[in-house]
Amino acid sequence: MATQALETGRTALVLGVTGGIGGEVARQLIGAGWRVRALQRGTNAATATHAGHGIEQVQGDAMDREAVMRAAQGCEVIVHAVNPPGYKRWAELVLPMIDNTIAAAQGQGATVVLPGTVYNFGPEALPLVGEDAPQQPRTRKGAIRVALERRLETAAAHGVRSIIVRAGDFFGPRVGNSWLAQGFVKPGQPVSTIREPGVPGVGHAWAYVPDAARAIVELIEMRAELAPFARFHLAGHWDADGTQMAAAICRVAQRHGLHTQRKPFMWPLIYAVAPFATTPRELLEMRYLWREALQLDNARLVATLGSEPHTPLDMAVEATLAGLGCLGDGVGALAGAL
Repeated sequence: MATQALETGRTALVLGVTGGIGGEVARQLIGAGWRVRALQRGTNAATATHAGHGIEQVQGDAMDREAVMRAAQGCEVIVHAVNPPGYKRWAELVLPMIDNTIAAAQGQGATVVLPGTVYNFGPEALPLVGEDAPQQPRTRKGAIRVALERRLETAAAHGVRSIIVRAGDFFGPRVGNSWLAQGFVKPGQPVSTIREPGVPGVGHAWAYVPDAARAIVELIEMRAELAPFARFHLAGHWDADGTQMAAAICRVAQRHGLHTQRKPFMWPLIYAVAPFATTPRELLEMRYLWREALQLDNARLVATLGSEPHTPLDMAVEATLAGLGCLGDGVGALAGAL
């Protein structure tokens, strides 16, 4: 595949390659014959792991426009998968970073690819949400995501093409910053207690990262055929009654000889510490997604690709728990890094 990448000269810049979705898109692009470049502020264990997969590293910060533009030289695609960690400083960082990506894409004639979220939508769009549903978010982060996408829509009128793929809560073997990894289970420890943040009977949308990345790569390959501002929804794994993810974790754990119990998530503790810490405050702001059903309609994606990539739930959960080091078979790669 590396030879194919050299022959075609297809190069993609990935911002956020050490994140779950950015890293997986990078790996799958390489598998599809692309040369992948990553802009990173420094080196760490996760960076070294990605570098081992043939990713060219360029030092720089997504907040530095000149650095982004230099890294984008010769790129046909820029994957914008970078987010401030732990919900912190979104208002300061999210929009300047997308502005830098847009400037770089305009300079190179590159397509911007954005892994999107469900934060954009408020109650008037629920429960089954299409790509063109009204975007009237009830949270600050939702308003920022709407503004971010509007930047891309405006840029389309100036020749900058973009692809947005919105999905539910990400989970996967290399995804450490997720509800499954940080709420349902504890990385590096065999599964014993599963904490459930939702309300029984209320559905919840999940997205297995390898499936989401595959859909993104397939859309990238079709980018010339898509609208200049193309938006898609990934249905992912729809937990229709809000209990199926926890049930899948129990089934997988049992197959590995582990005994589990299910308990409610510790929302009272989150309320208690929220006045003193950013992340708990932000978790409370997004709690509505565990109290109301928001299901993504993937009809447009299926019409475009023919089908949505879909790994069976138990298989996806098993791979995720193994990566987190939660199956009692030794510490997983991600759990070790965490």
